Amino acid sequence: MTFAERVQAVAKKGFTERQAGFLVTVMLHSGVCIGRQYCAYARIARGQKMYDFFGSLVAKKFATSYAAAHRRAHILHVHSKPLYAAIGEPHNRNRKPVTLARAVERLMLLDAVLAERRLQWLGTEREKIEYFSAATGLRLKELPHLVFGAGSNKTIRYFPDKLPIGITGDGRTHVFTYLVNRPTPVDFRAFLHRHAELLRALPEWELRLLVPHHLLESAPLFEHAAREEMTRPLRLDDVAELRWYFEQQDQVDRGGAPDDFRRFRRACRSFRAPRFHVLYRLWKKNGDGPVDATVSPVLEDKVARRRGQVTSHLLPHAYAHLASLVGSA
Repeated sequence: MTFAERVQAVAKKGFTERQAGFLVTVMLHSGVCIGRQYCAYARIARGQKMYDFFGSLVAKKFATSYAAAHRRAHILHVHSKPLYAAIGEPHNRNRKPVTLARAVERLMLLDAVLAERRLQWLGTEREKIEYFSAATGLRLKELPHLVFGAGSNKTIRYFPDKLPIGITGDGRTHVFTYLVNRPTPVDFRAFLHRHAELLRALPEWELRLLVPHHLLESAPLFEHAAREEMTRPLRLDDVAELRWYFEQQDQVDRGGAPDDFRRFRRACRSFRAPRFHVLYRLWKKNGDGPVDATVSPVLEDKVARRRGQVTSHLLPHAYAHLASLVGSA
């Protein structure tokens, strides 16, 4: 379904086109919203129209309002299955209730989407798979994914980070968002590895770091991590040694001893940087693939030619009054 088709389907539930457009945006990208976001979308002043709209959503059981950290602040969770079914997403995970801290993080993502109305935003797993499979020719297993469980209980989630991805009007540049919600970029490095194959396949992209005020000092750490992962490919000799080191470290983790203790100590010193700690976790889960990919110079070349950019965007709104623990969950 196109965005316009989704808006029309929701409008048939008794909403104006403006209200329906906002609801579709919320359901696709966050599942939650607050009053100022509707006012920004509708380009209206905060007042009775906003209160009437939100009040009707709660009264008709399309949404639930729950109090935030500040007693006068309320977050609306849109969870109605008929509404999600109308946009072709009856089982979308945004319907599920989340912790207050996670709800505020989703509000931050919605703010990022609302701030860039000129972009076409991809929100669901299905539309991301369909779009990038067609745009790049990548196989399904080459798209960002995580595997949960094993054997018959194995589940694969594609684009598991559930972050909005924007596309410019000419379809050439793609904007990948990443919400900085931790002081250090350990999870971010794993995100970069998951998306590396896709970023190599796209002609142009921007990785946009969304930075809340209380984590502003962490932004340089994330930018450095991105440069390190993307612009410093390993040599083939280094990869061979790294693979040996991971095998030995795994042996040690299992209670054994390294085959060559001196060589192992040298490798420990050589590969003590954070990027290798994350890569070890990925190697244990996915085998040699993530390690072998580190020799590719494609991302380094894209960054050098400004076909790939990493930017930090300070979120303009305050969120502390909504959840004092956001960023620590």
